[in-house]
Amino acid sequence: MGGQREEPENESGLTVLLAFLANLGIALAKIVAALITGSASMAAEAAHSVADTFNEILLMVGLRRSGRPADRRHPFGYGKERYIWTLLVAVAIFGMGALFSYYQGFETLIGARSGAESDPLVGYIVLAVAFVLEGISWQQALRQTRAAAREESLPFLAYIRRTDEPTAISVLLEDSAALVGLLLAFGGLGLHQATGSAVWDGIGSVLIGVLLTVVALVLGRINLNLLIGNQADPRIVDDVRARLYAAPEVEWVVDIITMTVGADRVLVCARLDFRDALTAADVERACVRMARELRDAHEEIDEVFLEPVPRDDPELRERVIARYGRTLRPKQEEA
Repeated sequence: MGGQREEPENESGLTVLLAFLANLGIALAKIVAALITGSASMAAEAAHSVADTFNEILLMVGLRRSGRPADRRHPFGYGKERYIWTLLVAVAIFGMGALFSYYQGFETLIGARSGAESDPLVGYIVLAVAFVLEGISWQQALRQTRAAAREESLPFLAYIRRTDEPTAISVLLEDSAALVGLLLAFGGLGLHQATGSAVWDGIGSVLIGVLLTVVALVLGRINLNLLIGNQADPRIVDDVRARLYAAPEVEWVVDIITMTVGADRVLVCARLDFRDALTAADVERACVRMARELRDAHEEIDEVFLEPVPRDDPELRERVIARYGRTLRPKQEEA
């Protein structure tokens, strides 16, 4: 199981490292170009790239710290720490990138400067080089995300909504925003040169700010759900329920609770009504066997807790109905 998880970890590390190197070079080039041209949209893009470079460092820290093994103080491991660092990335995208872009844009629009920019050719060259470098990083992130979606047998967008591994998604969203932002900066720079009005440059900067705000909100929402505690993939939940119902010792599955506790790590808790003829030893052996079978069937399942309970307990029934709107039933009965 550990070896199977190591490969995506290494792939995520490569994706983040490649994005870091690309963004570092791009940020330095954009800063120089912004100083030379005086372009607001170029300055906004420079801030964007500085934020992205800082974000890759956060992602690398998150990858490293979330991989630590479980210990006495953290019996379920440190997997969720990755989501905290990725949430910080969303905050940084907005705080370091979007807000600076808004400031540059509105300052230019209010000032309504006119006149040609100094040496806009430098800006065009930097934007072109940045587009190539961002494209390389974007292709790596897209390739990893598509491969993961295929492995999970999910459509691309469905995988992004359901994934418990947000690192590659973060890089993909950052790089996608960077490519669109470069086009906006190119448009603002070009229209400023063509018309002699800085208004277009300011509009380009504001639009970059809007773009980064959207990316920050999407990324923040993904990680917020994971931090709160998402249910496992519905396909895993359905299969767990079917396997528990199929066990000869089980009379009824009263309740199932699953939670994502890290990348490819799922906690399963189930309350089961066992057949009355079973002895305590029979129930103990059945619980051990079923837990092992569930972990063998799904490598994502890390811990399994099975609790014997009476099926007709009114308090349990109310709790299940409050959570699901109904009592749990075998899959074939629901169909």
